[in-house]
Parts: sequence; structure tokens; C-alpha cells
Amino acid sequence: MAESADVQASKGSRKAEGRPRKSSSASRTKEKPDDRVAGIRITHPDRMLFGERGIRKIDLARYYAAAAPRLLEHAGGHPVSLIRCPQGDIAHCFFQKHASEGFPREIAEIPIEEASGKTEDYMVVNSAAGLAAAVQMGTIEFHIWGSAARRLETPNRMIFDLDPDTSVGFSKVRDAALELRDMLAAAGLKSLAMVTGGKGVHVVVPLVPRAQWPDVKAFAKALADKLADEYPDRYVATMSKAKREGRIFIDWLRNERGATAVAPYSVRARSNAPVAAPVTWEELQRLESANGFFIDDMAARLNAPDPWQDAKKWRQSLTRKVLETVAR
Repeated sequence: MAESADVQASKGSRKAEGRPRKSSSASRTKEKPDDRVAGIRITHPDRMLFGERGIRKIDLARYYAAAAPRLLEHAGGHPVSLIRCPQGDIAHCFFQKHASEGFPREIAEIPIEEASGKTEDYMVVNSAAGLAAAVQMGTIEFHIWGSAARRLETPNRMIFDLDPDTSVGFSKVRDAALELRDMLAAAGLKSLAMVTGGKGVHVVVPLVPRAQWPDVKAFAKALADKLADEYPDRYVATMSKAKREGRIFIDWLRNERGATAVAPYSVRARSNAPVAAPVTWEELQRLESANGFFIDDMAARLNAPDPWQDAKKWRQSLTRKVLETVAR
């Protein structure tokens, strides 16, 4: 789910990583010790969120506390938007990108000036306590900007969302991700794969934050257009629903300032509580769907080696040479 990019340069003297809010999520009312997760009291802990899997509000908070080290590697320090379902009903959720009064202090905020010239407070989550505090407010999903709060104008990742038409099977989405990986490699860029917990795959390109948003967006569009032009029967690079029938939409629009994409390891507000799960390229080729990872089987993955571990050593950016590869 992408947000439209309508935000301009950040101003203000407050720290870019986010300042704490004044209110606290703590309560003076009587509580049980096991109602606390990462120091945050979870009210209505037994509220059922995903009845088909028996997942309660407290279970979701505990999952995010366990996933925090991995999730915050990617989402920490980034402006974040939330999908909140305050009553626990995933049929009645809403997307929130601005901070609100009364938010817990564990969720920091950053002022960002928007295209209108108006400055709004955006959210930043930097800790397990921040994740738990968000769950306490009814959050299920976390969506992040492609740039960190400290360097809003220079993204540290580029993302392609492979979004298939309902008639397209997962095997074709998987093949498309591999094809895009190879095209990126030919341009000199290494990439990562994540199954979204829905029906698609995200191909993620970690970047040293040097190129600014317009260059990243232009490169992503050119690459998507190139793939769609070469294989028009399989891919489309425009949002038009009419043109998407039987094809995979290569969504490059998340590569603009203010756009968001679901964070790695975020739970999705969908039946059975699937998780957006990073995978290795080898593992992707064995998967049969994009929504095969769930909260109750993530513990083993979180204790296993990080499938994206090698990317921590990569130092790649959109150099002039890389940019020229899609102009040929």
C-alpha cells in the first residue's frame, strides 16, 4: 500500500530521528505482570485479532517484541505509517501517516514540510517498546519510507513491488522477481527478495544514501518500462487496471518521497495473520505462495541466520554508470 508522494523538504530544529512525545502509554490501573510487553502495558490482552489462528492482541505484541531486532534494522529511524484496527476487526482498519495527540511517548515524531507548505508530524519507531506501544493502540501493520528520517532526501533503498493480476499464479510472480533481479545485476546492483504476505513479491535494492529521490524514481521507472517493453505479454508498468489483466504490474511508484511500503517482518491485516517475510533468492524459488509465513511459525526464522545478512556488507549506489544502463 503506497502513500502518494506529496512531501517536500523537512524543516524545523527538532532532531530528525524523532523526538519523544510527552504522553505515556503506562497506566495506573491494576494490571497483571504478563500484560506487559517490552515495558508497555497491553490493555484487553485477550482481544482476539485473528480467530482462525487464535492470535490475540497480546500475542501480536509479543511477536513484534521478538521480531524487533530484525524489523528495526529496516524500519527503525524511518518515517513510519500505521495500519490500525483499534477494535481488533481487520475489516475495519485505517491507514495513519501523521502523529496524533495522545500517542504514547515511545513513538517518536518528526516534523516534515509537505508540498502545501504545511508542516505535519510524522511517526518514527526506534525500539521494541515503540512497536509494542503501537500494538497497544491497535496497530497491525507498519509501512515505512524508503529514506531514513536523518536523510529524508536520499533514500537508502529502492523497491519494486510485483503486483500480479488475480489470474496470474505465484510461479509467474516468482519468475518475474528472478528476471528483475538479473536485470538489476546487469546494471550493477544487487537485490533482495521479500514475500509480502499478500500475493506479490518485493524486490529490494539497498542503497548508500547518495542519490536523491528524483534520480531513484527515474531509474526505477525506466527499469520497469524496459522490462514491460521487452515482455509486454507478461508485464505492465502503469497502474491502469484495464491494462493489468493477465499481467504483473511492476510497481515502481514506491520510489518517491513520501511513498511507503510494508516493512520487513510486519504482520499483515489479513486473514490468518501472514507476515511480510524476507527470503533468500534460493528459498524464493521453492516457495508456493507469497503468504506462507505466519506469526506462529516465525520464531524459528527469527532464530535462524538472517536471509538478508550479506546485504549488510554491500556498498552500492546509483552512480552515473548505473543510471546510464537503463537509458540504452
